[in-house]
Formats: sequence, C-alpha cells, structure tokens
Amino acid sequence: MENGVKIYGELALISGSGNPELAREISEALGVPLHKAKITVFANENIFIQLQESVRARDVFIIQPTCSPVNYNIMELLIMIDTVRRASAGRITAVMPFFAYARSDKKDKPRVPITARLMADMVATAGADRFMTVDLHAGQIQGFFSIPGDELSAFPLLSQYFREKQIPDLVVVAADLGFAKKARNFAAELGAPVAFVEKRRDGSCTESLSVIGEVKGKNVLIVDDEVDRGTTMAGAAHKLRQEGVKDVYACFVHATFSDNAAQRLAEAGFKEIVCTNTQPITPEKRLPNMTVIHLGPWLARIIDAVHRGLSVGKTLREYKPSF
Repeated sequence: MENGVKIYGELALISGSGNPELAREISEALGVPLHKAKITVFANENIFIQLQESVRARDVFIIQPTCSPVNYNIMELLIMIDTVRRASAGRITAVMPFFAYARSDKKDKPRVPITARLMADMVATAGADRFMTVDLHAGQIQGFFSIPGDELSAFPLLSQYFREKQIPDLVVVAADLGFAKKARNFAAELGAPVAFVEKRRDGSCTESLSVIGEVKGKNVLIVDDEVDRGTTMAGAAHKLRQEGVKDVYACFVHATFSDNAAQRLAEAGFKEIVCTNTQPITPEKRLPNMTVIHLGPWLARIIDAVHRGLSVGKTLREYKPSF
C-alpha cells in the first residue's frame, strides 16, 4: 500500500487477436512492449494459449475487443484471462474497447436472454479483477459487472475534432430518439442546436419517419454510438436531405460495419465520416471520406493512471488530443 492505494507489480500488456493495431498503439504510447503469447487454434477449433514470458505478480492489461469474429474473440479473451490468472498475475484488467452483445441488455420480449449480463459474468468468472470498455450501448451495463471497472467515452475526443473544424451553421442530429440525451450533450460541447430523427424498426429493418428540429439550410452532424448495418445512419442522411440541409457529416464511436454497411455509407453521400478504431477497420471498409480517430494514446494514458492508482476522471480531463 502507498498513500492508501494498493501497489501492484510492474505493468504488463498482452494483446489478443481482436485488434492488434490498437494494442500496438497502446504499447508504443506507454513505451511498454507487448508480452509474447502463443495463440493456437487446433483443427477442432479449440483455442490454446501459452504465455512466452512470466507475468507473476504483475499488473496485467489484456487488450481484446469482442468484435468480429465475435464469439471467437470472446472465447479468446476468457481463455487469455484464465491463462494469466493461472500464471499468478497480481491483477488482471480486461480492456474491451468494444463490448459485444451490449444491445441485449434487457428483457424486451418474452423468453429472451440478457446476454450483456452473461458477458459481464463470464469476464469476472474467468478471473478478471477489473474491466475497461468504451461507450457501452447502454450505461446500465456497468452495473452488470460484479468487478470494478471504467466505462470510458470517446465522445469528448470526437467533439474536440469537430470543434476544431468550426463548421458554420451546424446542427447536431441524433440518429434516433434513443440517442437523444448523448446527442444533446454532444451538441452542448459544440455550442450547436440539436435535432432528432424519429425512426421505426421492424425486425432488422429501420425506416426514418420524421425530423424533430430546425435543420433546413443547415450543415448537420449525425451522431450515434455504433454503426452496424448502417441503415439508421444512411436513412437519417436521406431524410435530412429531404428537409433541405446542406452538408451532412457522420460521427460515431464503433465501426462494426456488417452486412455492406460501408457501401450504404458511401451511397449516403456524407461530407465526412468520423469514427474511432475500437474495432479494426479493414481496407475494403475504409472510405475516402472517412477519418479514423486512433484511441491508442488515449487508452494508454488511462491504463497508466489505473496502474499507478491515479484518478481516471482527472486524467481524461487533462488529456489533449492531437489530430
């Protein structure tokens, strides 16, 4: 203990195969090399992991978003946590920049699971002492975990990016009413008014119905937490153009991009698309008008604060991004 804070051993970083580029960014920003781990997938699809270096008594951060291939990356994370625990690590933090199954956070139909809770339970049961994630789909998911952790938000970085662009006559638009509160906060950061797109969902299909707010003749910035199939974001863009807007920008944290989402965004005619690299974005999904905010240096600063027992909130407030 030091000044009431428990001190763990030396910092150790381990990367899963979910987003090795982001793990390298964190490693380079911290000046701490990634621990070597051999990951083998046998012919029967079983995953086997062996650490090539000791982590005994060390403060281990496992960097593994549970993005596509989702179920493989989940199992790899759980096995990695168990491997590190059995190697006598001092503390284990599961760093999951993208948290899968976050949309399954409540029983909104009869006889359905709450898979987000199951995910939280599995991470704790595997042996993680802490978790770290970025912009959960619903804030209450934090309460599903029985272990302490940090839900971080990349929206201050995204708002800073657009604040520096100084887009005139800007209106921030929530892609749907479920994102209204976060969109309002985002708009406040930019000193811009806010509007909302009302949508109707029928199974996996969405339809933008109406726009709430004054957008005619304005430049608009559509914000959301995640773009999966891209139908909500593209549909909102088309609806806003019918309302007589000028340029349309898109902004979101998680670029899941399933089921031809990149093509839908390309056809929607955005002036610029801004997202982060919580998930890897393959070359075929990178559009010419896409700007990716790299979170490695930001996450590195937070990991360092957690390791040293410093305030994460203070660290976030003091962080100055460079674009």
